[in-house]
Amino acid sequence: MPHHPTPPPASALRALPPGEQPLTAAARAFNLQLTRVDKLKAQLAELDALAQSHRVELHRWVAPLQQRQRDCMRELALGLAASLQGKTLSRLQQAMATEALCRLAQTLAEDGDSAMAALHDEHSPQTLAQKKQAAADALRERLEQALGEPLDEAGEDASVEELLRAGMARLRESQDEEQARRQAKAKARKARQKPGAEQTLAQVQQADAETQLRTLFRQLASALHPDREPDAQERLRKTALMSEANAAYGRKDLVTLMQIQLRAELADPAAVSRLAEDKLAALTLLLKQQVAGLERERAARQQRLAGEFDLPPGQVANPNTLKQHLLAQVDALESAVAQLERDLEQVQEPAGLKRWLNQQREQRSASTRTRIDRDLDDYF
Repeated sequence: MPHHPTPPPASALRALPPGEQPLTAAARAFNLQLTRVDKLKAQLAELDALAQSHRVELHRWVAPLQQRQRDCMRELALGLAASLQGKTLSRLQQAMATEALCRLAQTLAEDGDSAMAALHDEHSPQTLAQKKQAAADALRERLEQALGEPLDEAGEDASVEELLRAGMARLRESQDEEQARRQAKAKARKARQKPGAEQTLAQVQQADAETQLRTLFRQLASALHPDREPDAQERLRKTALMSEANAAYGRKDLVTLMQIQLRAELADPAAVSRLAEDKLAALTLLLKQQVAGLERERAARQQRLAGEFDLPPGQVANPNTLKQHLLAQVDALESAVAQLERDLEQVQEPAGLKRWLNQQREQRSASTRTRIDRDLDDYF
């Protein structure tokens, strides 16, 4: 039997008009859902390709700027550390230099620079470990206030990341319990109600659809059972097809099961066109459910990409939003690098360093919120 390396599109499964007769309404509905399946699968493939190409663009444009930014920050931190060894700065200027040094060193240390971590701890009244513990303690307090109960599953020495995971797991658990309660109430209400004709029809169609799916899978399992195949090469092919069929049946993927039928030459491509109206309607119901699942998968993938590429809240990952965000990232990094280079040039001589430190003091924000407070506000 010939081997098809890739499955045919869903449109290859369409119902066709018998002879010169027009398609029935049931056949048109079936074909429409197949078209939607093809479209959604194409969109998912486009999202994968878009993500890959955007990662390449980030590496090309953003990564070098980020490295230059880190280099400038490191050079500035080392310059400030050297300036603290002399006696040209006032006490206030020394405090400002130390604060700026620690801020730069902490940022670089959090990016994995161990030398900057040591430099930070040498000059800061609080080590990075102490700051992390303070951040974890503050986060634990906020989470426990929000949950109304202690996070016992997170140990006393849990990090911020571990606390976030534990808190999110607890929140999801509470949400799942609430949803289960609502579903149980809705199910109880429905059980007390006498089903109407429309509901009864829907239940019959769903049962018929699941029977059709089960029958199709059993036919495939019988025809593709590898233990019944004497030829070693063919046994390998059937094993692979059977594995695909098992996975497809598990997710109620009618299209893939029908595609496997075609690839294995186990079905007449025109067989769908000869199905009775009720059987075709049952298959169409399965396709609608598959379309809904693909739509959920598309939304979830877009959400993951928006998170991966740090898109602004509410933005969906598409070529335009990713391009605009990339341009904004490059512009912001170029501005940040240019400012750092100006800062480096200014602090090269003592008078310039003093002016720079005075500017830092003037530009300091009036807000007294700590960094962990900002992170917690963003989180909540």
